Amino acid sequence: MPVPDRNSTVDTLRTAALIGICVVNLPFMGLPQGAVLTAPDGLWNQAAALFTGIFFEAKFFMLFSFLFGWGIEIQQRSAERAGASAGRRYGRRLVMLALFGIAHAIFVFSGDILVLYALLGLLIWPFRRARPGVLAAIAAGMVLVSCLSLTWLATLLPSGAVPLPPGPGLGGSYDEAVLARLAEWPETLVFLIILQGPLAFCAYAAGLAAAKTGFFEPGSPWRRHCAHALPWLLMAGLPLNIAYGYVANGPGFGGNGLADLASFVSLGLGAPVLAAAYLCVIRLVFERPRLPQILVLAGRNSLSAYVLQGVIAGFLFGAYGLGLFGLLGHAALLPLSVVVALAAMLAVGLYARLFGRGPLEVVLRRVTYGGQVRRSGGEGAKP
Repeated sequence: MPVPDRNSTVDTLRTAALIGICVVNLPFMGLPQGAVLTAPDGLWNQAAALFTGIFFEAKFFMLFSFLFGWGIEIQQRSAERAGASAGRRYGRRLVMLALFGIAHAIFVFSGDILVLYALLGLLIWPFRRARPGVLAAIAAGMVLVSCLSLTWLATLLPSGAVPLPPGPGLGGSYDEAVLARLAEWPETLVFLIILQGPLAFCAYAAGLAAAKTGFFEPGSPWRRHCAHALPWLLMAGLPLNIAYGYVANGPGFGGNGLADLASFVSLGLGAPVLAAAYLCVIRLVFERPRLPQILVLAGRNSLSAYVLQGVIAGFLFGAYGLGLFGLLGHAALLPLSVVVALAAMLAVGLYARLFGRGPLEVVLRRVTYGGQVRRSGGEGAKP
């Protein structure tokens, strides 16, 4: 089936985000909680955990969130061209994302982000007609909110007052894993709202502003702006994320509580800055199609690819599959996560080539458009 002409930069961004999210998620699916939340043993495991904390954690999640915000404007324009109600389409889309997210959290991975996306999508909707400057101010404000929420989280975690990140119990049978995820998911969702909610909303607002200013349009002045901003973003973002990674995934500062706290909270600023640097790199390098068509198709059907990552991980780590839960360290999980992400994308890309769209996208679009599904849709962000 021929692939419709679309923005290759957006497709590349989705593909990169899928890989980055899998790198972050796989340790939470393949290791016990204690092994994920403490500095690992062994030089290579320590290096892999530190590398993930510095370059991946929260950064690629923000890129996905940026695309969600960008997609709101694109979907609204599409509805207006079709003479349809943008609000009704958007509302049905959020409901379907939430339902997919609940099922994903219970049956696949309790660290699901789809429900959070749906909740924040409801909150960003009133700002859909705001000017780009207002949206930029909202995004900046969310950075401050994120720093405050991270400070609160850092003070609560040692006492156990806040649930720890997900530990889906994949080492047992499938029934046992489902029951474990069902029991822990509500608390995990609260944790994710505190940890990721402000950063995701920041990216939503930035993405919506980007769509209004033609960020991805060929020949846009944004390409020149990205070239000028990139060195400054790297100079600011790398030290902040190194400090965060050293505390969150490394040994920390040897009992210096204030330094540890400041470094942990630096993620609130460091993640958006480094995510913006990644965005600039992709905007500069991938303006013309460069990815294999199969990966482009997977990026356009990222909801199915995202869910399939967890399904593959369940087979790898669960007792109902290869039973590798707790047997691999961070050094092995890092390259394995790239393999899992690529396997999921290849499978979804092949499915989309044969059947037109990913399986979950078919359902999502049918619900979104009320049964009147277009043959070649716009570029709304997925998940």
